[in-house]
Amino acid sequence: MKEQKWIHEGLITESLPNGMFWVRLDNEDLILGYVSGRIRRDRVKIKVSRYDSTRGRIIYRLRNKDSND
Repeated sequence: MKEQKWIHEGLITESLPNGMFWVRLDNEDLILGYVSGRIRRDRVKIKVSRYDSTRGRIIYRLRNKDSND
């Protein structure tokens, strides 16, 4: 049986070594996220395991409507 995951949105608050990030979720929880690629202090979508809600994988970077990225 495949493990079920939750997807949340949050803001990267701190960049750590080895591609790890502290992410503040919209519900104010703070979790440790990881990603491959370049992410800064952006809003992201993160996939969180139902069995360990303190870690998750960043799956998408949300772009600001007013930014020129």
